[in-house]
Amino acid sequence: MDMHTVVMGTSGTTAEDVVAVARHGARVELSSAAVDALAASRLIVDALAAKPEPVYGVSTGFGALASRHISTELRAQLQRNIVRSHAAGMGPRVEREVVRALMFLRLKTVASGHTGVRPEVAQTMADVLNAGITPVVHEYGSLGCSGDLAPLSHCALTLMGEGDAEGPDGTVRPAGELLAAHGITPVELREKEGLALLNGTDGMLGMLVMALADLRNLYTSADITAALSLEALLGTDKVLAPELHAIRPHPGQGVSADNMLRVLAGSGLTGRHADVTGDAPRVQDAYSVRCAPQVNGAGRDTLDYAAVVAGRELASSVDNPVVLPDGRVESNGNFHGAPVAYVLDFLAIVAADLGSICERRTDRLLDKNRSHGLPPFLAHDAGVDSGLMIAQYTQAALVSEMKRLAVPASADSIPSSAMQEDHVSMGWSAARKLRTAVDNLARIVAVELYAATRAVEIRAAEGLTPAPASQAAVAALRAAGAEGPGPDRFLAPDLAAADTFVREGRLVAAVEPVTGPLA
Repeated sequence: MDMHTVVMGTSGTTAEDVVAVARHGARVELSSAAVDALAASRLIVDALAAKPEPVYGVSTGFGALASRHISTELRAQLQRNIVRSHAAGMGPRVEREVVRALMFLRLKTVASGHTGVRPEVAQTMADVLNAGITPVVHEYGSLGCSGDLAPLSHCALTLMGEGDAEGPDGTVRPAGELLAAHGITPVELREKEGLALLNGTDGMLGMLVMALADLRNLYTSADITAALSLEALLGTDKVLAPELHAIRPHPGQGVSADNMLRVLAGSGLTGRHADVTGDAPRVQDAYSVRCAPQVNGAGRDTLDYAAVVAGRELASSVDNPVVLPDGRVESNGNFHGAPVAYVLDFLAIVAADLGSICERRTDRLLDKNRSHGLPPFLAHDAGVDSGLMIAQYTQAALVSEMKRLAVPASADSIPSSAMQEDHVSMGWSAARKLRTAVDNLARIVAVELYAATRAVEIRAAEGLTPAPASQAAVAALRAAGAEGPGPDRFLAPDLAAADTFVREGRLVAAVEPVTGPLA
């Protein structure tokens, strides 16, 4: 467990803190201001619970059953029952980091003081996170409206000491046993608390935050691989000139062009359009090479917009009803996941397009009719071995799946709760498919990297001088285990090593000592 501590206050949290808790096991503490806000809002809920008038979520049923007034002696049972009945998820287990993000972000809203949850419930949530206990949450069960209901319910079950959870050793056990082993007392829910633990966009938001972190790395990595491919194809870097991108001032486009230009600094390969025997003089490079900054940059701008939406949601208190500063407890629709669902789908679209342009460059590197002098399929002995022919097949299969994953989930809606919840966001589904898309994109970029570094090595063997940054990328990738050409070594390309190299950010780290920090 990371010894870093995240202090949860009343005003939300940051993307960095989400990643620290979800992926790196950072500890969580409640600030004194959060504890005070929790206590103050609980007094308001207790006062309303004592009144004869029904208040939604405090003394009524839920959803389509909200018209029923619940007597005092049944209210604790009501809160337990909503958690138990809503814990109806099915399918494979959701990843540990997603569940930790889910719990942490629900704690973020609880700590705001707008939910009416007691301080001791919030502290138990923090204790479970700090103990490394991870509820078993399933793939299916959220429509992205009224919150990620089933996933959050399975988390709430763990707080009650019910259901199954995974301990810090990776073993799944009954949650009650795990809580007891770590000295944590299960919570006994009171008015409104069961509902408050379920009613948020926390799962889809957590997956958005982590996808953004991964995509930032992959977009920078794709700028590097695009530069390597341009270099290996003897393309021109003149299209990367800052003055060309200044007259179409999309921010991301300028950033990607600058990244590529810095990777190519000092290259002896660029601009050699007419120097290859048998080639007709080229005036322009293919779109997949020449337009890389425009495509990569448009994706970068989409990431920036998605980060704005995520930032707003990280500062939000998502519950229904909510306790307002003036003491009112009001119903609302802030649990609807549309803002988050839309950007999750946007990101799946740009990730698919980035994967597509990477694959087109890879295919160009392998085709002897378009690679300007490179051997067929970059094979060591073409015909005796097939080089990277099937690596491109694998990449193409991934790109095809990316296109299917780009179909928006948020365009769908299925009514639920007897037509009370008649329009939903499908944000959880959008987030789940985006995780798959991001995972695939890392593999696609890795295949281009493998092909481009192989091609750069071939050019170097011909007596040309690659850019210092390119040489650094080749050396680091080979040191990571992705071996280069040779009569035996190259017959089984180690794409897995290249994949790990990319997704862990090691490609970016390898070239930055030469280029300076890349955006």
